[in-house]
Amino acid sequence: MKRFVYINDGESSHDLYCDNRVSNRKYTVLNFLPKNLWEQFSRFMNQYFLLIACLQLWPLITPVNPASTWGPLIFIFAVSASKEAWDDYNRYLSDKKANEKEVWVVRKGVKQHVEAQDILVGNLVWLRENDEVPCDLVLIGTSDSQGVCYIEGVIECPSPDKDIRRFDANMRLFPPFIDNDICPLTIKNTVLQSCYLRNTEWACNETKLGMSRGIAEPKLTAMDAMIDKLTGAIFVFQIVVVMVLGIAGNVWKETEAKKQWYVLYPDEGPWYELLVIPLRFELLCSIMIPISIKVSLDLVKSLYANFIDWDHQMIDLETNIPSHATNTAISEDLGQVEYILTDKTGTLTENKMIFRRCCINGIFYGNENGDALKDAELLNAVSSGLPDVVRFLTVMAICNTVIPTRSKTGDILYKAQSQDEDALVQAAAWLHMVFFNKNGNILEVKFNSKILQYEVLETLEFTSDRKRMSVVLKDCQNGKILLLSKGADEAILPYACAGKQTRNFVEAVEQYAHLGLRTLCLAWRELNEDEYQEWSLMFKEASSTLVDREWRVAEVCQRVEHNLEVLGVTAIEDRLQDGVPETIETLRKAGINFWMLTGDKQNTAIQIALSCNFISPEPKGQLLSIDGKTEDEVYRSLERVLLTMRVTVSEPKNVAFVIDGWALEIALNHYCKAFTELAILSRTAICCRVTPSQKAQLVQILKSCDYRTLAIGDGGNDVRMIQQADIGVGISGREGLQAARAADYSIGKFRFLKRLILVHGRYSYNRTAFLSQYSFYKSLLICFIQIL
Repeated sequence: MKRFVYINDGESSHDLYCDNRVSNRKYTVLNFLPKNLWEQFSRFMNQYFLLIACLQLWPLITPVNPASTWGPLIFIFAVSASKEAWDDYNRYLSDKKANEKEVWVVRKGVKQHVEAQDILVGNLVWLRENDEVPCDLVLIGTSDSQGVCYIEGVIECPSPDKDIRRFDANMRLFPPFIDNDICPLTIKNTVLQSCYLRNTEWACNETKLGMSRGIAEPKLTAMDAMIDKLTGAIFVFQIVVVMVLGIAGNVWKETEAKKQWYVLYPDEGPWYELLVIPLRFELLCSIMIPISIKVSLDLVKSLYANFIDWDHQMIDLETNIPSHATNTAISEDLGQVEYILTDKTGTLTENKMIFRRCCINGIFYGNENGDALKDAELLNAVSSGLPDVVRFLTVMAICNTVIPTRSKTGDILYKAQSQDEDALVQAAAWLHMVFFNKNGNILEVKFNSKILQYEVLETLEFTSDRKRMSVVLKDCQNGKILLLSKGADEAILPYACAGKQTRNFVEAVEQYAHLGLRTLCLAWRELNEDEYQEWSLMFKEASSTLVDREWRVAEVCQRVEHNLEVLGVTAIEDRLQDGVPETIETLRKAGINFWMLTGDKQNTAIQIALSCNFISPEPKGQLLSIDGKTEDEVYRSLERVLLTMRVTVSEPKNVAFVIDGWALEIALNHYCKAFTELAILSRTAICCRVTPSQKAQLVQILKSCDYRTLAIGDGGNDVRMIQQADIGVGISGREGLQAARAADYSIGKFRFLKRLILVHGRYSYNRTAFLSQYSFYKSLLICFIQIL
């Protein structure tokens, strides 16, 4: 289903679409009382207290004033309801602040201030640098010289959905309304709500963020589950005691009590006479389950969360980011973590990329001193202008989406979407291939004092399926049309020219991966004019479709990304964060198991795992590999690893397994039972080339085995894993705050996880356990005193 949004004509869509008001509230004034009572009475303990309070209303059986039960019950429910109301009120204030924030819009050619909640579908919104984006926008103009603003037209797009990775739409311009005025729009042309505008001075609803956010399900801690089970067990015991005492009381009444002259029992009592004595004993035994435990636990858990917020030893001095507990109800679960599932890049590492080595046309640079930028042989090749080296540096410099800018001092600054691209462009500039200007589709590069110009014809975006990105451009010096590509080795090397030897590049990739470096293969090819024109028409058609656009674009890209001339391999270092090896080693001694879930290559992940004490080298440790491209291959590999695990489970040797995303997909879909057994037997696992959905599936598998899981990450691709785990921890890192905002706890660095678990988690668990035991002990003791 699709809809049409008319640009600069918000009035016509006012009655068709909802307003831009943000609402994260859980309740409204009308539904607060019934909804909150329903939530509270969904727990067995509260249902039990309500039952006892209702029995207290029967004067025949109650020994006390009903107010003695109804008063505490109403107070406890009022405290819980007040806490929920306060939290919801804070959400309302946050929404109110966002809704009443003033933004610039252009209506009928006039720029005016309006509140964010009054933005209409089709309005032109004017944003300044560092402004927060008030709604989902299609970017149609910026302060850059390449920015073009179309004032009239219509956007043809699907109905709103929650997929933040995709936006397939077309923009048609007025006048005229004809097909060759179609401008394809993708997620790259959008800015989503709650993002911040960067790298430009200015830019000119149901939202994807709002639709994907949802309402987080409440997490039940192991302690809460244990208390519920204990409450049920005590209730069963209470029923047995009541039945025994009730029968004994009725027998005594019939045999002895009626013989006493001072007891005036009627000859025939009502039909419920036999229930009176058991119900009296039920009320007498009701204090076995303490009514105060719920409010006591709520109050102390809030205090535990404040202890985390107040901990000065968990403040990242580099960024001045403190730790923060978003979820105040699960602190004691930190002391019961059995499995930690962690991302690698930005979580274990700093996500600061440094260009270290490269291999160009089979020649290795940087192997001797560990820094290719200081390799005399490479510097001589650059100064000599060797064709292979020049091509390699050209791909490094301009096969990207980087935007060069000038600082106030005149220095060139690069604005890049990823740290890898920034490292490559910086390294190319160091080697005298300086990308210094981007004017519309014209790229300007300076090499050894010579200025080169290239016109970008098409950009083939990177996707997780293709694992590469390419640009088609025209060399303005000679008019040749070139395809420049960079990507993972499995996405580049298989598409090399027929007969082209790639053995040296394969060796380079393996060598760099063994050093824990991130690798990219660079390639190019020349296109003739007819080939490009034919392909360009197919690419434009695929880019304009609203159905299966991503699949069709990938298919068209495949038609041109072949017969590549592989130029070389780059190797980038991503350093470990301070304290990571010590943190992992300490938590391992505490009996906590670790799984690494990463999108990197297998060899790179293994080397990082070795360097941070994630796995032990031979002979103390053993790393088993699960691989294969077919179901049979994966099954045989999985059975072999399982057999080894069963044999070595009682040995002190540390055994771990490594699996890539392809084999993992097959194992989860076809051999889930065997993989679950492997998860139970293994203390350590390395899962490579995994997707966000696979990360969440692995968390669910461990949870299904009744393990308490903690997931930690720093990027948007870790959010699903963090939300799925019993405890989610987000790192406020270089990839933004998506993970930190979605998590139960946020910290500045991975090393603070040790204190979060071993100090705050342990203390919270011990204190909660003591309080719970004391509450039940006190109530049972008083109850038995009354019975006796």
